[in-house]
Order: sequence, then structure tokens, then C-alpha cells
Amino acid sequence: FSSAGDFFERERGYLARAVTMVRISGHQHRRSPWFKIALPIHPVLIFVLLLIGIYAVVALFSYEAIVSSSTSINSNAPSITTSVHQKQVGGKDTTTVAFAVSVTGCGKDPITEGAAVLKHSIHRASIHGTLGGMFDYQMVVIYHPSAEECTMPLKDLGYTLLKREVFVKVPEIQGDFLRERIEHNGCCGEKELIKLEAYTLTEFPIVVHLDLDVLVLKPLDELFLWMLTSAGNPSSPNSPSIMWPDKAWPSQPINAFYTMDYNMVRPKTKYKPVQGGFLVLRPSMEVYKEFQSIVLKGDFRVTGGWGGVVGPFYGSMTFQGLIPYYYEYLHPNQSVELSRCIYNQMADNPRTGRTVNDKVQGDCRVGTEECEDCRSRPIEDVITTHYTLCQKPWTCNPHSQNAIQHRLCRKLTAEWFKVRSEMEQSWGRPAGTGAYHTQNFHGYCKSAGSSGYIPIAKPYGL
Repeated sequence: FSSAGDFFERERGYLARAVTMVRISGHQHRRSPWFKIALPIHPVLIFVLLLIGIYAVVALFSYEAIVSSSTSINSNAPSITTSVHQKQVGGKDTTTVAFAVSVTGCGKDPITEGAAVLKHSIHRASIHGTLGGMFDYQMVVIYHPSAEECTMPLKDLGYTLLKREVFVKVPEIQGDFLRERIEHNGCCGEKELIKLEAYTLTEFPIVVHLDLDVLVLKPLDELFLWMLTSAGNPSSPNSPSIMWPDKAWPSQPINAFYTMDYNMVRPKTKYKPVQGGFLVLRPSMEVYKEFQSIVLKGDFRVTGGWGGVVGPFYGSMTFQGLIPYYYEYLHPNQSVELSRCIYNQMADNPRTGRTVNDKVQGDCRVGTEECEDCRSRPIEDVITTHYTLCQKPWTCNPHSQNAIQHRLCRKLTAEWFKVRSEMEQSWGRPAGTGAYHTQNFHGYCKSAGSSGYIPIAKPYGL
């Protein structure tokens, strides 16, 4: 069956036909001459029909219970209630993965630019695209009520919109230090916690939460297969995708993949912040409720952060601190840190000192004697990139300098515009008309700076 609903609709049909048969049979009993011959058969027939009726009723209530349990605890928000784990696309069996983004408020940047190109990059890397992906996808945007106006256009781009309040009320946080400061922590205060709503999307086996300034260059199938296998062991334990290949692989199924933001803390800091733009997770209401409980308890200390062990650092009171506190400290052995040179590549300096004439200086930020410079990675190795240090593509920065960071940023920015160009062409549109650095911007920039960027025109998809 294509869905659980189809199954139960069939059962309802059986029940309806059974009732009709009883009525017709009863009519024949009164008027048919073979009544006496059929009489011994009727008790058995009635018993069978009764069993079918009971089965259909029980199945119907079970279905309603499943739908009810899949609805988010945030009762005033819409939810995805159809199970989409398994399906067929083009005659091939596949699994649907949710790709989620969050919007905490409406700023100056037009979120439709990043949302449109991000979605198309995911499409290219899916079973529908040309990059060899094996998985289907569904786009979801989780937004705070204050961001409703700027989020609505994403519906036209094919996103499912989920409005969510923060899962705790700040005055109810027990810890004084956290309660008094969380609203001003990091980029977005307590609203950053809506990223954790991704854990409520239990209709999907896996959720990938990304920032809107991310681009997917290759399929993430390697991660999905690791999460969906019973043991979760990689085919190659020394895969370059893993940050610490010599570290023991989790003995239990993997529930999360992420990268760390080593730029935010000193090299010797034991628990590093997670980079907030990339998280692959296994959704779970149990995990969601534990995060909620942690925040309500509010055990965030002045000098030690969460539990006195994780933090403080930028954004540590919310997502960037809670994820490492949960997976690295409270529940180790169920997550894997990925290489930030391959996943969530940001072209950042690996050392504490400046880079002069492509020579890096200072200590390795990861805390080891030697460390890889992600800026030297060939773009062909990169699976996802995050436009932070490279700046947003819609700023039309040519990165003309002949320096290690700018050379990679130039290539990564050109890749974003290449994907945008493919998207526009798939909509039947002509090439861009901008004449500024066309080899990098593919006709979508007239000059350097945000004012020189040519926005994606509406209607989307046409």
C-alpha cells in the first residue's frame, strides 16, 4: 500500500461490503426457496463477518492513535502526519529524509535566495537528481511566530511550514544565570532553541538540519546508510569523512552526526561547541523532552557552562552548547564528529595565528600538534559547504585576492551560482543578464556588494 491511510480505507471497504452482504443475505432468507439449504452455513458466515468488522474497527482506532502520536506537542502548530519512510521513485525503493531549516526572525537578508538554491542542491543530490543519490527528500522550515511574514514565501518553493514556539518559557527556567541571560545569548537568544524542534519530526527516520546559507554539493548517503544499518559500522573505518578516524566507533546505532566550531574556543578546551549550521539527527520525542528538561532545570554555570563542563562560549546557552552537552557528555557513544573539511566546509583558518603568504602560524585549534588546513582541500572532496567566512553568495564578493582562503571561497561561491543557474534553467528561464565576473556569478551579479545582486524572480518554478 502507498500509505497507512490506503490500508485502512481498504479495511473500511471490506466492512461496508460485509454489511451489505448481511443485508442481502437476510433478504434472501425471507424470500429464497433455498433458505433451508443455506441455513447451516449462515452461523459460520455471520461469525466470519463479525471478525472482519471487529478487525476493521480496531485497525481504524489504531490508525487514529498513530496519527495522534505523530502530532507535535505544540498543539497550535501544523504537523506532518503521513509516514513517508519507504516509497518507490522511478521503480526504485527509497527512503525519505527530511531536510529542515529554521527561521527565528526576519532580518535584512532575503531568506528565499538561500532557501531556493539550498533546495535545488538537495534535489540534485537526491534520487531525483544527477549526482547518484539514493534517497528521497522533503523540505521543512521550522519558524518562530515572529518570523511568519518572511517565511511564508518558502511555501511557494516547496517547503512544508511548521510554526513553533520555543519549547520553554524563559521565566520558568529554574537556573538564575541562564534565565537572566539566555534571551541575549548568541545570534538569536532563546529563539535558537527552535532548531531542536527537528527532533519532533518522527515521521522521518533521519532529519538533516541546515542553515539557509548552506549548499549541498554531493549526496549525504554515506551518513544515512550508517544511521540506518543495525550496527552502524562504516565500510571503511578510516573514512576521510570522520574527524577522528582513530577514535572507537560507537558500539550502538548512531543518532547524530555534526561538526565542531573550533574557532570559538581555546585549543585545549575539552568540550567544543557544535557548528550550528549542520546536524544530522535521528528524531525522537524522548530526546526532545530531555532537551526541554535540561533547559528548564537551567544548570548553566558562570564558569563551567552546562553542568559545569560545556561552555561558556558564543551561543553556548542554546543550540551550540546543548548539542555537545547532550552527545559528548551526557550520552556519549551514540554520535560521530565529521571532518569539517568535507562536511560543513567553511574555509576557516586551522591555527590560532594569521596566515601570511599561505603559511599558517600558531597552534592547531583542534588541540593536536599537526592539523589539516581545510582551505587546501580540493572542492571535489567537499560534500556540504557553509557560507560564513566566505560571506553570503548574494553579497557578490569576487574573492579576487590570491590567498589560500580567497581561492577556495571563490570556487565555493561560484558553485552556489552554478546551482542557481541550473535551477533557473530547470524552470525554463534564460541565462542571467549580469555582466560582473560572469565566470563566477553566472550572470546574477551586476557589481560587487548586495546591491549588485540580481534576486530570484517570482513566480518560483516558472
